[in-house]
Amino acid sequence: MTSSMIDIASNDGQSFQGYLALPPTGTGPGIVLIQEIFGVNSHIRAVADQYALDGYVVLAPDLFWRQQRGVNLGYTEADFGSAMGFMQKMDFGLAVEDLTATVAALRARAECTGRVASLGYCMGGLLSYLSAASAGVDAAVCYYPGSIENRLDQADKVRCPILIHFAEKDHYISAAAVKAVQEKFADAKNAVIEVYPGVDHGFNCWERPSYNQKTSSLAHGLSLSFLAKAY
Repeated sequence: MTSSMIDIASNDGQSFQGYLALPPTGTGPGIVLIQEIFGVNSHIRAVADQYALDGYVVLAPDLFWRQQRGVNLGYTEADFGSAMGFMQKMDFGLAVEDLTATVAALRARAECTGRVASLGYCMGGLLSYLSAASAGVDAAVCYYPGSIENRLDQADKVRCPILIHFAEKDHYISAAAVKAVQEKFADAKNAVIEVYPGVDHGFNCWERPSYNQKTSSLAHGLSLSFLAKAY
């Protein structure tokens, strides 16, 4: 597995960076890995490496670049406050445009075999869902997508296979929100929604107190199986 930072051309004539992780074979299907509110930090880079070792060409774009380039936060209380500030100032419309550009850039790379999925966590989970609706991905995986219930007007635009992971004890996503998503996608043959009992938001992140090894492994395995079948 090898990795590097690369430049991505935005749709408005600028450029931003992304973390590119290549599989040991050098080629494979693509994943646009979408950050949490903490930036393309050490954890997200490690997740990119993890999926690269699973055989994917992974590109994690810096989506806070329009506010500040290279945001790389940890999980302390101070970091959380800074991260929330970045998220609250995020222009999600522009973020989707940047993800559309990232998908195109990844698909055009010689290492990518052509098919590209989005996969994201929390804010990135929501953006993965929005990418399924508008960014031209071939599949989408969404971990605990915050505020997705407020954007269900986009659900009818989702044509590709989509997998959504929810935590039963999520302090940020209510049971009512999960139910609204389940009901919206109830008749969608391309949608899989999983709710994991007894775990909280952020269960996939081994740097957070809410990390749950068993659930993280189950969700990762399901994500790999889903992607292998979906594209």
